[in-house]
Amino acid sequence: MKKILSLVLAAAMTLGMCGCGENAGSPAQPADGGQSAVEKYGSDTLKLFNWGEYIGEETIPNFEKEYGVKVISDYFDSNEMMYTKLLAGESYDVIVPSDYMIERLISEDMLQPIDKSLIPNMENLCDSLKNREYDPDSTYSVPYFWGSVGLVFNKNNVDRAEIEKKGYEILRDEKYKGNIYIYDSERDAFMVAFKALGYSMNTENEDEINEAFDWLKSVNDTMEPAYVTDEVIDAMVNENKDIAVVYSGDAAYILNENENMDFIMPNEGTNIWSDAMVIPKNAENPKLAHEFMNYILTHDASYDNSITVGYSSSNKEVLDELSGEDGEFYGNAAYIPREGYEKDEIFHDNEVLKKKLSELWIKVKATN
Repeated sequence: MKKILSLVLAAAMTLGMCGCGENAGSPAQPADGGQSAVEKYGSDTLKLFNWGEYIGEETIPNFEKEYGVKVISDYFDSNEMMYTKLLAGESYDVIVPSDYMIERLISEDMLQPIDKSLIPNMENLCDSLKNREYDPDSTYSVPYFWGSVGLVFNKNNVDRAEIEKKGYEILRDEKYKGNIYIYDSERDAFMVAFKALGYSMNTENEDEINEAFDWLKSVNDTMEPAYVTDEVIDAMVNENKDIAVVYSGDAAYILNENENMDFIMPNEGTNIWSDAMVIPKNAENPKLAHEFMNYILTHDASYDNSITVGYSSSNKEVLDELSGEDGEFYGNAAYIPREGYEKDEIFHDNEVLKKKLSELWIKVKATN
């Protein structure tokens, strides 16, 4: 789910494709001086397929040092790109897809069940991340990050009470014409439109889909929105516009960098997403994969991940610590996703709907 700066991603993907990976040096002996990784796991190399810039600065080096292994990292910039590589036969030990893609991978029998006895740190998870809709019994996945989508706004130019009253309709208020950013993603843009109209973001109703198209078209035709991806982060830090549709982790960073910025999840509901670690059916080193997933759920690794990336930790203690009075994200409205709100949803896997929205999204932007 994390979206990254294109230059960083390009460099990272180049490393991954040349076989170098992020950390492809020779493995060291385990820190405890015990069995070698080959003796314990049958291999000393883990292949990780993850979003770019989606892991702590010290997480992989510390894992390599502690377990005497090397991690080869490859990167993807969309769930669909990751899925295509798996279909082509690429083998990874751990991948980190989003909820709806995990749902598809399960339905197509592309994942190995998790041996929970090898991941005791699952007890560290936030209660709300256990048994999610896409994997009800946590049979195949171990939560990694979670977050939401909402509106970042400049408190000096936009009254919070106004957004609380209007919700997503603020994006059609001509008072802010030329001063809004919309994320260039059919999935996220249509989520906003569906919620603004009171519909499920997983609707298959043709009339509702067409209404959402008309809603987005009216935004495009009257509001002069700027369609953006990662550049929205620096743009909002620099106060280039007043309102932006933003992922919560990016929003958390924006709020920490500029005290004039605030974040809200409108009352009409939003997408509460989660990304999780899974083991593909063709993974070569499932034992080491389990060790890595268990390690990610430790306090130190989870803390490093969250404070580096900005998304909500799946580790309850870390989530509480970082959002607590002395935490990096104390008072940050974007850091903790909303829990238990009936109008919030997750995306479900629906290729027909996705294709339809993709076609309509091109039409929405045609006159921009």
